[in-house]
Amino acid sequence: MKFLDLAKVYIRSGSGGGGAVSFRREKFIEYGGPDGGDGGSGGSVWVEAVDGLNTLIDFRYQQHFFAHNGQAGMGRQRTGKDGDDIVLRVPVGTEILDEDEETVLADITELGQRVLLARGGNGGWGNLHFKTSTNQAPRRANPGQEGVERTIWLRLKLIADAGLLGMPNAGKSTFLAAVSNARPKIADYPFTTLHPNLGVVGVDNAEFVMADIPGLIAGASEGRGLGDRFLGHVERCAVLLHLVDGTSPALDEDYRAIINELELYGGDLADKPRVTALNKIDALDAEERAEARAILEAEVGGPVMMLSGVTGEGVPEVLRAVRAQITEERLRQKQPSVEEDQTWRP
Repeated sequence: MKFLDLAKVYIRSGSGGGGAVSFRREKFIEYGGPDGGDGGSGGSVWVEAVDGLNTLIDFRYQQHFFAHNGQAGMGRQRTGKDGDDIVLRVPVGTEILDEDEETVLADITELGQRVLLARGGNGGWGNLHFKTSTNQAPRRANPGQEGVERTIWLRLKLIADAGLLGMPNAGKSTFLAAVSNARPKIADYPFTTLHPNLGVVGVDNAEFVMADIPGLIAGASEGRGLGDRFLGHVERCAVLLHLVDGTSPALDEDYRAIINELELYGGDLADKPRVTALNKIDALDAEERAEARAILEAEVGGPVMMLSGVTGEGVPEVLRAVRAQITEERLRQKQPSVEEDQTWRP
């Protein structure tokens, strides 16, 4: 199945049915009077998060979703049938954006969550509603209300506990394959990973979900390489694991390039908790390891962990550090803010 995280769709709710103009024509009833029924309401357009989906590929083959119109009213006070609703089924983590691709209409973060995107039009009144003492035979009925037509964007942001960051060929896919059940493509050339991958990682009888996104390079915010469009998939992560290639001749420049792209992306991505690790230490001797670690710690301004995704050296320690950050961040998010706790007390 191909991965698609952005889709443009066109939706339209159903129009309401028109009211009926009708009069009773029955034997032995001298003054029949109006009996026109109301029109049915048009169908609405909903979006719902369902299980078993992790891509928006279905919306590549169908972009138009139109709900049914309501049926017109009929004589003998019969109301028209309501139009059927239509439901867009999306994976958890999907954002609904307006046509400008900036205004967020809804954020689908829970399984089974439903959001109304376009309400169907109301049905029109039949002439029975317009009967008065001075107008006992009204020949007037309301038309149904028009449906709502709009263009929206669906943007998928994968929901993971930890996100992998790094330059191309930093060993992110190798690391994810070594610690989880994910099987990303691994090769010895840049930009092997073309779309995000998810894996379930287990450490110390605990599990968490880790996301691997395509590598970033300097200038990704301006469209270089694969750009920074995949950074949205780590926005929801509690912690970021930044892997730096230990065999690179410019460790500090590689680290700073990723941090600069996070800052240029905006939001709070650059402020998220990070664990920095020097990867591919199996290719370094003891002296080279110490030198590379010292260079990177000077740039980071804090501790740097060391690991090898190929041999597994240092991997358990890194996973425990990531798990501890996830637990700490989740607890912090659950704690009420100072403003929320300022309740009035006598």
